[in-house]
Amino acid sequence: MNIRAISKITIGIIIVVIIIIAAITALLIPPSPPTTTTTPTQTTTTTTPAVKVKLTVIGPWAGDEEKYFRQVINEYMKLRPDVEITYVIQRAEDIASTLPAYLKAGKTPADVIFSAWGWFIVDMAKSGYLVDLTPYINQTDYVNGIFNPVKYDNKIWGAPFTMWLKPGFWYRKSFFQKYNLTEPKTWDDFLNLLNKIKGIPGIKKPIVTGDSVGWPIGDIVEHFLITFGGPDLQYKLISGSVKFNDTIVKSIFENRLIPLLKNGDFSEPIEWTTAKDLWWNNEYALYFMGTWITGMVNDPNDLSFFTLPGDKGVVGGTDYIFVPKYSENVNEAIKFVQFLATKGQVIHASTPAGKIPTWTKASADAIWSPMKTVYNKIVGAGMAILPDLDDSIGGDWQKLSWDQFKLLWVNPDKLNDVLNILTAQHPAIKGA
Repeated sequence: MNIRAISKITIGIIIVVIIIIAAITALLIPPSPPTTTTTPTQTTTTTTPAVKVKLTVIGPWAGDEEKYFRQVINEYMKLRPDVEITYVIQRAEDIASTLPAYLKAGKTPADVIFSAWGWFIVDMAKSGYLVDLTPYINQTDYVNGIFNPVKYDNKIWGAPFTMWLKPGFWYRKSFFQKYNLTEPKTWDDFLNLLNKIKGIPGIKKPIVTGDSVGWPIGDIVEHFLITFGGPDLQYKLISGSVKFNDTIVKSIFENRLIPLLKNGDFSEPIEWTTAKDLWWNNEYALYFMGTWITGMVNDPNDLSFFTLPGDKGVVGGTDYIFVPKYSENVNEAIKFVQFLATKGQVIHASTPAGKIPTWTKASADAIWSPMKTVYNKIVGAGMAILPDLDDSIGGDWQKLSWDQFKLLWVNPDKLNDVLNILTAQHPAIKGA
C-alpha cells in the first residue's frame, strides 16, 4: 500500500471523527431560545364610582318658596358631593294625616321632615318614632323659647329652621303715596283709614281675606286678640287658663272685629295666593299675612306694613326639622339637620324667603334686605315674639278653629256659638 493511499484513508477517518464529535455536541448543548419581539401591553384600571348617600326631605315649600329652599339643599350637596337629596312637597296638615300610618308600620317616606306643628312632633316622639336630637343641637345658640314646642321628657325632638313673623297689615307704598294715605296711630285712625280706602275707585274692599284651610283668618283673629288683650292673653288662651267665651275675649270680638266684618271692611275668604295677586293689583289695599309674602311679590321694596295701633306683640314661628328613627340613613340625616339648623339658616335668610334666623350665631348682615327692615321695625319697637295660637294648641282643635273662624267671617252673628265651641273643644278643657 502506497503512501498516497494511506493518506486518503487517514483523512477520511479524521472527517468521520469530526462529524461524530459535532453530532454529540449538538445533542449535549441545548439550543438557544428563538429571538422574539415583545410588544408592551397597556393595563386599564376601572374605578367604580362611589355610591352616593340618598336622602329624601319632606317640606312645605312650593313655587318661589321651594326655589329658595332648594338653594339651601344645593349648597349642602356642594359641600357633600357624596350626598344626593330629593325634595318632596307636603304641608303640615298632610304630614299629620299620613305620616303616623307609615311610622306605625316601622317605615318612613322620608329621612328628614319639616313641620311647623310642634305638638305633632311631640306626639310622634311619645310614640317612640323619632330620633332624639338633644346630643346634636346646642340649644343655647338659638332664640329664647324656640325649643319649647318640641320638648318632651327633657329632650328635643325637632330642630328649628328659619323664623317667620306675622307682623300686621301689608300695603303697597306706591298705593299709599298715590292716595295720600298714612299708617294709623290710633284705633280711630285705623277706622278712618278704612273709610278713606272705601272711597278709592277700583277698590272692592279695604282688606282682602286670605284663605286655604283657614289658617290666614286665624292669624287675623290672633292679631286682634294680642293687640287688645295683651301678649299674655295669647299664652293663657293656649294653656286654657283663659277661655274663648270669657268676657275679655268676647269683648274683643264684639267691640273690634265683628263691627268690621259687618261693615264690609273685609272681603269674603279668597284662596290666599289669589288674594295676594288681587291685592297687589290694587283691588284691595291691605292684606294681613306673614313675612313670606316679601318673597312673593314683584317689588318687595314697594312693601310696608303696620300693626294694629297699640299692639305689643306679634306671632313668630319656625318649621321644625325631625328625623324618623326608621330612616335607612339616620346618621347622614342627622348631619343634614345640623347643617339646616345652623349654616343652612344663614343661606335661607339671605334669600327672598321672608325669614330670619333662629340661630343666634348667624350674622344679621346676611339677612335679605327687605326682611332686615321688618325685623328692625318689630324688634326696634320692643315687641314680644309670641307662639302661634292654633299651632301651639294643635290637634283636632286646630282644624276646628279654622272652620269656626271661616264661619264667623261669613256669618258674624254666630259669634256666641263659635266661642262656645272653641271653649268646649279646647284640649285643656275638654280633657279636664
